[in-house]
Amino acid sequence: MMRWVLGLLMLVTVSACASNRDLGDAPVPLGDFRLEHNIVIAENAQRGPLSRPASQEQLTAAVKDAMAERFGRYSGTSRYHFGISVEGYVLAQPGIPLVLAPKSALILNVTVWDDAAGGKLNNEPEQITVLETFGTAPIIGTGYTMTAEEQLKELSQNAAKAVERFLVKQRNEQGWFAPDSAAPDASEAQPSSLETEAAAAG
Repeated sequence: MMRWVLGLLMLVTVSACASNRDLGDAPVPLGDFRLEHNIVIAENAQRGPLSRPASQEQLTAAVKDAMAERFGRYSGTSRYHFGISVEGYVLAQPGIPLVLAPKSALILNVTVWDDAAGGKLNNEPEQITVLETFGTAPIIGTGYTMTAEEQLKELSQNAAKAVERFLVKQRNEQGWFAPDSAAPDASEAQPSSLETEAAAAG
């Protein structure tokens, strides 16, 4: 429990603003990118202290839907895949107003696969940690104002935005998703291996 508390205190500044407001805008440039397989698992997800419960199915569905919502807007010709493991979550319960307003949180491990190359772009999973959107309930917290399902949806949307920022950074620094990449036919991809590696990332 102490690791959870310290971790959340250290990450208060991580991705805490509304992240779905830009979905009606043109997507952030990501080169020749198209999301093909969007694999999410939650077998190892740890429920944080004082959290409402969520099933594996609820966790995986919420994260998968948020990733599809954001990255389904890209229509490049080169295929990429996500292998995502939900590592932990907190869906805040009602706290004591003005004294204790628990914040919801979500932790993911993310691996990006290059279909044409048949391998990972990041050998080590990128850990993404997000909190609930600040400003939704600045005094009493979302434990009072949102259901667990609404909290999880918001967190998943925040996580998808954080993944987008990670991809943009990697494109700028590492040259990911270059549009002039000479990629072989992607029809030979083996999705089953992705599920194996996604499970291993957890």
